[in-house]
Amino acid sequence: MTDNPPSNLARVLAAGHFAMTAETSPPDAASPQAVLDRVECLRGIADAVNVTDGASARVHMSALATASIMAANSIEPVLQMTTRDRNRLALQGDVIGASALGIHNFLCLTGDKMAAGDQPDAAEVFEIDSGELMRQMRDMRDLAQLPSGRALDPAPTCFLGAAEMPAEPDDKWPAGRLQAKIDNGTQFFQTQYCFDLDKVRRYCSALVDGGFTEQAYFLIGIGPLASARSARWMNDNLFGVEVPDAIIARLEGAQDQKAEGRAICAELLQGFAEIEGCAGAHLMAPHGEASCARVIAESGLLELRN
Repeated sequence: MTDNPPSNLARVLAAGHFAMTAETSPPDAASPQAVLDRVECLRGIADAVNVTDGASARVHMSALATASIMAANSIEPVLQMTTRDRNRLALQGDVIGASALGIHNFLCLTGDKMAAGDQPDAAEVFEIDSGELMRQMRDMRDLAQLPSGRALDPAPTCFLGAAEMPAEPDDKWPAGRLQAKIDNGTQFFQTQYCFDLDKVRRYCSALVDGGFTEQAYFLIGIGPLASARSARWMNDNLFGVEVPDAIIARLEGAQDQKAEGRAICAELLQGFAEIEGCAGAHLMAPHGEASCARVIAESGLLELRN
């Protein structure tokens, strides 16, 4: 899928290891230490750490600055880039600048609508969508030129990712959507949360049968559940997410629900690692970087690498 892996994440995936990425949100602080205070716990644990870009349409330190601070401190970022806030010129410039700063993993997203944030009257750009951004980044890398035809020397180094939703292999199986994203340049996918191990098995089996895992890597979304209450909130508020009743009941019966949530997540990681077509997992927990680091360590999967 890539002959010369451009990043640690790409190398881990190319080697056939079960990759584990995590996620962080940039701080509301003009301080590099504020970034490191959040992500230091993931150093040497996560293969890469996603940096959200204006998540929920709220202002934080810029994702590019946050990712640069991380890269300078040997914590590999995955820079999320949304098309909501910047036109194509600004986005292309950020790609070139990010690569120059040692940032080579990217996740292309459209972004949340401004109405979701705390400045809903701010202008939305959306000049291009995430698919067009991906195509432009692919061509900047592979053709060593901007869309205008101007040369890039050297071209940016990019390992390109997209988001996906685990789906049941039924009549609504999104084969066309998946192939379109791969044709646009997607090399790895990070999915929405999926806490149903059997559903992940069915999803990955369909990916293998459709030939998609020969073209891109798939990392399944997961995370440590803080409580039964938070699991129910996810079911009610996150599109496409369904925490099984058995997991909620297990959380309810635990004396320490946070610890039980970590244990459940570690067990699911171990299960994911045994599924053909599942190249890794993407761990998400709002302000839960330390919990994600503990889950990765407690899963024992890092020790299985040769």
